[in-house]
Amino acid sequence: MAIILETPRLVLRHQVIEDLNDLWALYQDPDITKYIPDAPRTREEAQEELEWHMHGHPRNRELGLWATIHKETGKFIGRCGLLLWEIDGQNEVEVAYTIAGAHQGHGLGTEAAQAILDYGFEKLNLSRLICLIDPENIPSQRVAEKIGMKFEKESSDEYGPFWVYSIRKEKSHLA
Repeated sequence: MAIILETPRLVLRHQVIEDLNDLWALYQDPDITKYIPDAPRTREEAQEELEWHMHGHPRNRELGLWATIHKETGKFIGRCGLLLWEIDGQNEVEVAYTIAGAHQGHGLGTEAAQAILDYGFEKLNLSRLICLIDPENIPSQRVAEKIGMKFEKESSDEYGPFWVYSIRKEKSHLA
């Protein structure tokens, strides 16, 4: 299992087929899927998504959704990572974070999101990152703001409206 990054309480690693039961359990929670309009609706769709992300994003192996493991328990508690999108004709990279309901409210989403943002800027040298957030998803808006993102604009796609939060990498004054 290839570890992508670690935080004080989390390990983010490539997904493996053994994560399927936990991933499917995550997607069976209506409180989770109400904010993920393209979430898998069947176990087969969850397996297809998992297999698609097992080795990173097919177009960019450094991106993808990663199994999010709680260090203390060793349990799969979510899937977080970096996703490639085209928004209003622009290629964008999203900081994506989904933490199981039982583990929400403890700062784990913020911890994962901050580590992913740092990874995107420092390891992958990305210059801009975004979050795509349902207008009613107040907790995810708070996470985006805690990691320094600002509301940029409203947009929509075939699934409905969403808000774009964004942040640019700060230029070093040493250069």
